[in-house]
Amino acid sequence: MSASGPTPLFAAYGIVKRFGAFTANDGVDLEIRAGEIHALLGENGAGKSTLMKILYGLLEPSEGVVTHRGDIVRLGSPEAARALGIGMVFQHFSLCENLTVAENIALVMPKSLNGRALRERIARLGREYGLHLDPERPVWSLSAGERQRIEIVRCLLQDPKLIILDEPTSVLTPGEAEGLFAVLERLRDEGRALLYISHRLDEVRRLCTRATILRAGRVVGACNPQDETARSLAAMMVGTQVRAVTPKTAPAGGRERLRLEKLDLPAPGLHATPLRAISLSVAGGEILGIAGIAGNGQAELFAALSGETLAPRPDALRIDGAAVGRRGINARRRLGAAFVPEERNGHAAAPSMRLSENALLARHATAPLARFGLLRLGAAQELARRVIETFEVRKAGPDPAAGTLSGGNLQKFVVGREILAEPGILVINQPTWGVDAAAAAQLRQAVIDLAARGAAILVISQDLDELFEIADSISVLHDGTLSPPVPTGRTNRAAIGLLMGGASDAIPAPQSRSEALAHAS
Repeated sequence: MSASGPTPLFAAYGIVKRFGAFTANDGVDLEIRAGEIHALLGENGAGKSTLMKILYGLLEPSEGVVTHRGDIVRLGSPEAARALGIGMVFQHFSLCENLTVAENIALVMPKSLNGRALRERIARLGREYGLHLDPERPVWSLSAGERQRIEIVRCLLQDPKLIILDEPTSVLTPGEAEGLFAVLERLRDEGRALLYISHRLDEVRRLCTRATILRAGRVVGACNPQDETARSLAAMMVGTQVRAVTPKTAPAGGRERLRLEKLDLPAPGLHATPLRAISLSVAGGEILGIAGIAGNGQAELFAALSGETLAPRPDALRIDGAAVGRRGINARRRLGAAFVPEERNGHAAAPSMRLSENALLARHATAPLARFGLLRLGAAQELARRVIETFEVRKAGPDPAAGTLSGGNLQKFVVGREILAEPGILVINQPTWGVDAAAAAQLRQAVIDLAARGAAILVISQDLDELFEIADSISVLHDGTLSPPVPTGRTNRAAIGLLMGGASDAIPAPQSRSEALAHAS
């Protein structure tokens, strides 16, 4: 137990969790005190999520104990954890798609709280913290950012003593994140404990005064993050220095490979966002970044680019000059395009299917995985092996189900699957969401290197640090309208943030060749 200092509010001692022959947690000790924000750090697959599920009652440890104010407790279910005052904000949303916002929140609230009172509390919390939600909207109609707000509101409505936050800012804009930080600091000052998991190490350094570091399921260190740099924290997590991303040496200047021209699309659903006169152009060797607050048309734009939603006319979208606006995903892939959607579970990959089978899902229409109408299972297994080896995907078994991978490792697989196809055009939505520092650097470098080989790349991301690191120019999507692109060297985060908030008067005049093409009359 704790050797010195006040008794921890919650603690875990000697935690071991085995899944068959695989040990996810191996003798982990963790103490969390009231009135602190404590970071839990580790690379993807280090055992963080397993430990959090144990603390929240979703899993029981194979060995070890959990204590509350020094007393051993059994957390046999999330209900038992919530009864002790433990709340959790999940990275992967635990929401029922067909229920409304209010109905999802009601699932974990006292039955005595009637619908009207609950809606009023949701609205009041939204006004107080800037986490605005429409209680009547069904979850299936919401963006990732809006779903994250449900998780945060649902947790705060339970008035928890310990709040576990798993990548809480991964789909928030800088302004939204600042608002959340103010909330977390206020909760800390009220005497609550917060356990903070994030791969954004600058956030950890700002918020946290203690950190426990996991590697391969074991505690390998502890520190005060405010005494460290982001690079030194990353080195502790992975056991070596993280390589910096190397920018492209040659500027973009190839031929136009991807073009959207005055694309108008109605909203695909009651609460979706229509696209209004979207024009853009991406040349070979160029990376165009699309910034924006969640729910402003990112999903609709990706669907239009990938062929999940067809354009009203063929020439609204061109791939290497071919008019493909009325052609589907397979036709676009055969022309050399590749696509990585935002949601890796269920959209980019089928969780119950093996990695080799997931390779077939994305590439079945193109060689070498299909020939003369026949699927080549051996080629799919070889592709999966190459992706695993090249992108250092950590997994249990030679060809496991996608759902058994950690979020970051599955992201490496789905991005690697597309990049190893050597596409001429890559459209990628939230490329490093929930990915650790080393993996994020690896994926960003792979995107940059693909562009350097002549591909045209469009990156949709809510991470402005990411866009400024890899993109040649940035446009902002707001309410279904796209701003003209501006070179990253001629703008800053504050200016892009204003555009994300709808300040249309901040849009600069087009300056680059691609800008002139995209916004020509």
